[in-house]
Amino acid sequence: MIPFKGLLTSGLLCLMSAPVFAAVQVFELSNGLKLYVKEDHRAPVVVSQVWYRAGSMDEFNGTTGVAHVLEHMMFKGTHDVPTGQFSKLIAAAGGRENAFTARDYTAYFQQLQKDRLELAFRLEADRMHNLNLSADDFAKEIKVVMEERRLRTDDKPEARVYEQLMASAFDASPYRRPVIGWMNDLEQMNVNDARDWYRRWYAPNNATLVVVGDVRADEVKTLAERYFGPIAAQPLPTRKPQQEPAQAGIRRVSIKAPAKLPYLVMAYHVPVLRDVQTDWEPYALQVLAAVLDGGDAARLTRNLVRAQRVANEAGAGYDAVARGPGLFLLDGTPAEGKTAANLETALRAQLVLLQREGVSADELQRVKAQVVAADVFQRDSGFFQAMQIGEYATVGLPVAELDARVQKLQAVTAEQVRDVARKYLVDDQLTVATLDPQPLDKQAPRTAVPGMRHAEPEGMR
Repeated sequence: MIPFKGLLTSGLLCLMSAPVFAAVQVFELSNGLKLYVKEDHRAPVVVSQVWYRAGSMDEFNGTTGVAHVLEHMMFKGTHDVPTGQFSKLIAAAGGRENAFTARDYTAYFQQLQKDRLELAFRLEADRMHNLNLSADDFAKEIKVVMEERRLRTDDKPEARVYEQLMASAFDASPYRRPVIGWMNDLEQMNVNDARDWYRRWYAPNNATLVVVGDVRADEVKTLAERYFGPIAAQPLPTRKPQQEPAQAGIRRVSIKAPAKLPYLVMAYHVPVLRDVQTDWEPYALQVLAAVLDGGDAARLTRNLVRAQRVANEAGAGYDAVARGPGLFLLDGTPAEGKTAANLETALRAQLVLLQREGVSADELQRVKAQVVAADVFQRDSGFFQAMQIGEYATVGLPVAELDARVQKLQAVTAEQVRDVARKYLVDDQLTVATLDPQPLDKQAPRTAVPGMRHAEPEGMR
């Protein structure tokens, strides 16, 4: 199915948030580091995350994948912490850690007992400006990344279809490039590419530190000043806008790959959240996605999978929070004996029905009930709270508005849902990618390479 941003967003439910316990407190250190602290005293644990506003959308042609490669290299040690010790120190403290690279950012996180927060700060501050980037370590790690690409993309037909969809849907936007990079770029990459990326973007004035847990905000601020405060700010490159030109006609791409069944993805250009005070279309698009794909009672499962039996599975999704342009996605696997064209026809028919007749009161009530249920569920996770804060802050949206998202979604009307469907889900905005299944290879499955543990969010679902 559609490889959305994993832990960050998956349709409507993972985008919900409502007031939880304490307000987010915001600080800024003298070197430009932004600190967000949310106190949650239900358990003696803490989540610490460092977000860098540097993802694959900031890469240059010829070095695609370097953001993800540098994420791997961040675990290769510093002058004070030898290779491999970062993870061992966190594990010895009873914590766990990982990292992820996305189009908009790269982030590193730890989950620990509250009295070990200082350890996370010390280690993260150290590698923010003292990273060892040796040619030997790079030569080993780039092979790991290339094998990761083979395992996660080249050997997975659906992932290849999605990759080609993005490359076809966008002309100018850097979103057209895969987060993990094109294989040829990885093959030609050298340690100086990683060093240049590190020098460009890994600075306190390009970073956001998020802490959620059983802490006191003033104490966290003092700790942050102790470890991150001495790191000097540095000039950041000028980011030039790369506006996507308007699409003027349907685009199609077909991928041949060994597979049992066809696969289909349809992508429509849509807006994302820019002004949290006045924008309403992104909220209506989120509700629209839930109407189509909000569980077993949603239209696509009810109509295409169970009633018409044209699909084994069918879904819809939309990410409202992004630095770049947005897409509204539909995807599915045809049932046995059905083709991708059959499924596309069925999906289009569902959209036409919605555009003509709109959304019923019962459907709207069901979706809004899911919003409340998702909010209750997410209150139990300090990690998700931190992810929501970090994502909002890094893409440039006001974190203070997070608590208003449920109210904004609950205010969406049936007319607004129909309006965005009519306005945006049209052929001139559409790109279609299909998998043309070929006979399955008989070679043995590829064995995972040691060290393949850090991945872009698509691998963290």
